[in-house]
Amino acid sequence: MKKFKDKVAVITGASNGIGFGIAERCAQEGMKVVLAGINYDNLIQAEKALTSTGAKTLCVETDVSKLTDIEALAQETLDTFNGVHLLVNNAGVAAGGTIWESTWADWKWVMDVNLWGVLYGVKVFVPIMLEQDMEGHIVNTSSIAGLIPYHPAAPYQVTKRAVVGLSESLHHSLESRNSKVKVSVLCPGWVKTRIIDSERNRPLELRNESGVSISEERKMFLESARKEIEAGMSIQEVAEYVFQAIVNEQLFVLTHREYDPILRDRLEDILR
Repeated sequence: MKKFKDKVAVITGASNGIGFGIAERCAQEGMKVVLAGINYDNLIQAEKALTSTGAKTLCVETDVSKLTDIEALAQETLDTFNGVHLLVNNAGVAAGGTIWESTWADWKWVMDVNLWGVLYGVKVFVPIMLEQDMEGHIVNTSSIAGLIPYHPAAPYQVTKRAVVGLSESLHHSLESRNSKVKVSVLCPGWVKTRIIDSERNRPLELRNESGVSISEERKMFLESARKEIEAGMSIQEVAEYVFQAIVNEQLFVLTHREYDPILRDRLEDILR
């Protein structure tokens, strides 16, 4: 997809972070932007920032872990703009430590949002995009954690690696059918977002009990992560990488090339 003006973009996790950065870029390209997120007040603030530039927008309060919410998002998009050309499955959360230290609540919450949220988006929107028989693109947000050998937050890494596999499968399935809909999987390193504070959006029924302890390794990781995020890549830079990938029909979007040696070592380990 090389022409964006007047096309419709649907973005989850759009009120801040990478989602908002992509939404900004969509607006700059003259697209109609559907902002989806779990906090409606934050969505309204994001919408004000975009409409002040003249963008046409729609806000849809959406919990991506619920299929009914994704179905409603699709219907409101079609009712308002009569189509969808760019889908960005971006909403994500982080929690937990090692596989055995992470609670069942950690696992369920992270898998519900990071994996099922993307799967719901794909399952609901792909048939719509195929029926349109027009150029389209799907961007699934993973992480460099989905490619490197180890990340201290196991639920996060497991779900992000699953998103890579889901995206590759989707890419090859569509390609084998000569579809006009293309796929990219975004695998960024440290970016200036609020991912480290995603606990603010954890549902009450999936919150850990107050007595759950945090390991020293986890505490050290969180302290280091905050510093890395503060010094991380801007959301505008990430959005630029995403749009280049859309134009070039590029499957993998790697924004932090300093991880290349780690990826090469991992591949060589696999081949050995």
